[in-house]
Amino acid sequence: MSREVERTILHVDMDAFYASVEQRDDPSIRGKPVIVGGAARRGVVSAASYEARTFGVRSAMSMGEAMRRCPHAIVVSPRHDHYASVSRQVFAIFHRFTPMVEGLSLDEAFLDVGASRALYGDGEAIAAQIKRAIREEVGLTASAGVAPSKFVAKIASDLRKPDGLVVVRAGEVREFLAPLPIERMWGMGPKSAPRAHAAGYHTLGDLARADDERLARAFGEWGPEMARLARGEDERDVEPEREAKSIGAEETFDDDLRDENAVATKLLSQSSRVAQRLFLAGLAGRGVTVKLKYSDFTLKTRSMQLPEAVSDTTSIHRAARALLERFEPSLLARKGVRLSGVSVSALVPIDEARTLFPDPGVERGRKLEAALAALRDRGAGVTRAALLGERDDDDDE
Repeated sequence: MSREVERTILHVDMDAFYASVEQRDDPSIRGKPVIVGGAARRGVVSAASYEARTFGVRSAMSMGEAMRRCPHAIVVSPRHDHYASVSRQVFAIFHRFTPMVEGLSLDEAFLDVGASRALYGDGEAIAAQIKRAIREEVGLTASAGVAPSKFVAKIASDLRKPDGLVVVRAGEVREFLAPLPIERMWGMGPKSAPRAHAAGYHTLGDLARADDERLARAFGEWGPEMARLARGEDERDVEPEREAKSIGAEETFDDDLRDENAVATKLLSQSSRVAQRLFLAGLAGRGVTVKLKYSDFTLKTRSMQLPEAVSDTTSIHRAARALLERFEPSLLARKGVRLSGVSVSALVPIDEARTLFPDPGVERGRKLEAALAALRDRGAGVTRAALLGERDDDDDE
């Protein structure tokens, strides 16, 4: 039996995840257009309900544009720690059916269920069971694609949203892909799609039949790879040990910041959110990076490696504050900062982060972060005194 026939890959994608969680938790906004994001005009949309999407609202759109398109939308501030908690419930369901789970984000994953068919049935049956468990236990809907490869499964999961299930069998791959518009190809964005149309490529079938040399001239090295994917040739395995390279938070400001203390306060807010996400993921990291984007869109970063992996707000912000001093002060004052961000990298499980002679301050910080997380889980609205009045306009990295 061929490898293609043996493999059964699922791509499961939660439907409008953040917005659906908010609608589930608040019955008064069900069936209404909901936008999850910061209220500031220069913030961005984190998620939009399907009711809002009918007005053209999409994630990553500016809040100003979103509100122009859907002025009656209900805007909800994101609750990232809550979404992470719900995500853990969903992923626990995935792991009931197979250990081969490759998370792509909080709300989507690839699953290789080839070895699970004897217990749970074929790919379609397993996908249906997963969708039913998510609906009954989590109160949300998910869409799933079932196929012999990652590329085809991901496309299939997106075709009948919300609450869809599309199965593509091994012998049907090329027939399934051929009529789909060129925009379905990975990496075919708003800049490259018009170029593809101008070159005569309108469908995935056009790509599948194209000459590699001609594609390379039009799209560089990615051209021939697109043709292989369009023919259904995708041998990539599900990677269950795939880990995030970094965890971060950033914010676009309503008004440019020109005062170093104001930027430092924003970095504290972002450090706090990064610490929450690290705690929820059970991770710590030694690398800290600060990113500043100036009003002219110039982007600068500064990074450092710490002697001990950290996961608490105080330690992350202390490093971020030191990194802020490495930026040129005159640029801050002259240009102004429109965006700042903090991220932690070189991640390890929290249990592996402790050293033989740990820093007492880092240990205290970890205990404080755990205590704050416990309070948040009980619904307490806790924050640091320095952050009172701060808005939650963060974007995840």
